[in-house]
Amino acid sequence: MRNKELGIRDWGLGIKGLGIRQWQNSNTNVCVGKLIFVLLLITYHLLLITPAQAQSSAKYLVTLKDKNNSPYSVVKPLEFLSQRSVSRRIKQNIPVVIRDLPVNPTYINEIKKTGAKVWYSSRWMNAVMVECSNTVLQNILKLSFVKGLEVKGTIDNPRTRSGRKAAKFEALATESLDYGLAKTQVNMIGADRLHNQNFTGKGMLIGVFDSGFYNVNSIAGFKPLFDTKRIVGTYDFVKKESSVYEDDGHGTEVLSCMAANVPGKMIGTAPDASFLLLRTEDDGSEYIIEEVNWLLGAEYADSVGVDLINSSLGYTTFDDISTDHTYAQMNGNTTIAARAADWAAAVGIVCVVSAGNDGQSNWKYISTPADADSIIAVGSVNANRVYALSSSQGNPADKRIKPDLVAQGQSAIVLDPSDGSLTTSSGTSFSSPILCGMVACYWQANPTLTAMQVMDNLRKSGSQYSNPDRVLGYGIPNFFRENTMSFTLFPNPSNQEITIEINDFLAPDFQATLTDIYGKVHWSKPILNTIQTFSVETLASGMYFLRVGNGGRSSIVRFIKK
Repeated sequence: MRNKELGIRDWGLGIKGLGIRQWQNSNTNVCVGKLIFVLLLITYHLLLITPAQAQSSAKYLVTLKDKNNSPYSVVKPLEFLSQRSVSRRIKQNIPVVIRDLPVNPTYINEIKKTGAKVWYSSRWMNAVMVECSNTVLQNILKLSFVKGLEVKGTIDNPRTRSGRKAAKFEALATESLDYGLAKTQVNMIGADRLHNQNFTGKGMLIGVFDSGFYNVNSIAGFKPLFDTKRIVGTYDFVKKESSVYEDDGHGTEVLSCMAANVPGKMIGTAPDASFLLLRTEDDGSEYIIEEVNWLLGAEYADSVGVDLINSSLGYTTFDDISTDHTYAQMNGNTTIAARAADWAAAVGIVCVVSAGNDGQSNWKYISTPADADSIIAVGSVNANRVYALSSSQGNPADKRIKPDLVAQGQSAIVLDPSDGSLTTSSGTSFSSPILCGMVACYWQANPTLTAMQVMDNLRKSGSQYSNPDRVLGYGIPNFFRENTMSFTLFPNPSNQEITIEINDFLAPDFQATLTDIYGKVHWSKPILNTIQTFSVETLASGMYFLRVGNGGRSSIVRFIKK
């Protein structure tokens, strides 16, 4: 979802390069000194570029045949995973498997001998990211343990793209309420009810993948994170360095949806959670190598021991048109990012992913890794719980329900990266973290659940779980379902009149509000009886949304005018 311009820089990595602190909660001590040492030995190998490489080098992901004769073993996982990561697996009865083992260091050393620069290695894909000339690449591909080439990261003739314009931020007045202007987006999914029961994300660790976290370390709204040492680590997979606070501000806005804590102005959905901030995106360009960065970020987040991942990133087409995705590839099992997300889910991580903002573009449908099978893809609605037109939809050719759920993404309240003031921003980039923070609180309240059970319960809590679609998925989740009511609308479609039947509750101030897909209210009328009929004869043909209820209890149904 971020348009980027690829710029590769060579960064050295010292023993403190990963920027990870020791992090503790009541039962777990994440001491990552040993982990850092192993990752440095295995994953982060730096070589000087030879003159031949400098002539025409590119990045490639080289896959390997096996992990034979590895010095690492599934019975000794603490040699390459943190205690917290191992504990997450044990808690969910998930074994450490061969896929979790690091790449055989002997293979890495043999690749280095060809003259290639090794950037990273991938445990789950059993692959090595190298930078080298085509001549060196051919020598690598001849090695007996090399399987093949997964991806080339750059080409000589990128397509001409229209540049992404930076959002224009608006200054907003604050309210006296604790949540301030964020009240609607928090209350919509019941996060406030969880907070009232002291489930605020404490003890939960969320990995955030984005294009940068500009000024997070200096914005007052994030000060509690640093005062209580809840930023447990940072890393930039684009520049190969630990700092993430000087790049793009998109991640700052995303993080604020969960972590901001300024009572009376803005409180996020997981104000007491801890966070691992990872930059996997270069905001200036769009190359498939960034899906590899996503994979590497997921493996790293796993090794540190995160409980959840929020990714407000998505991929469809690229500057190198030869690597563009097709609709057929959005099947949850093909792209690098989708496979990485499913592998993360397989080790007990709940992945919450933006569905995409292509609802009005030529692409229209969800991006990857939102297409992954075992994750929560999040679409967007506005403050009135009406579908945001830009939110990517599920592909009609895909029999799965995508997006999975929705939350407020249109005109979401965020912290401005420039100065920390309140502003608005729109897109599934923000509905995803708003929802992810709530999920962290729910999992804190229900610690015996597995990641799969959490996601299943989440879908079941959706406002339209019994009647999902490809626009809102299973709807707006809320574990406090007494805040909703149900009604029956018939006939649907209709060209003359509709009848509303309230199934379980009728309050004196109930209203029926009809809105089109652009958010325009066509009428709002009082509901005085459990069965009431309204004329729709004068409406233009098309899709509408009918919301019935009041400020405390309501439900919404899609209506088609013939």
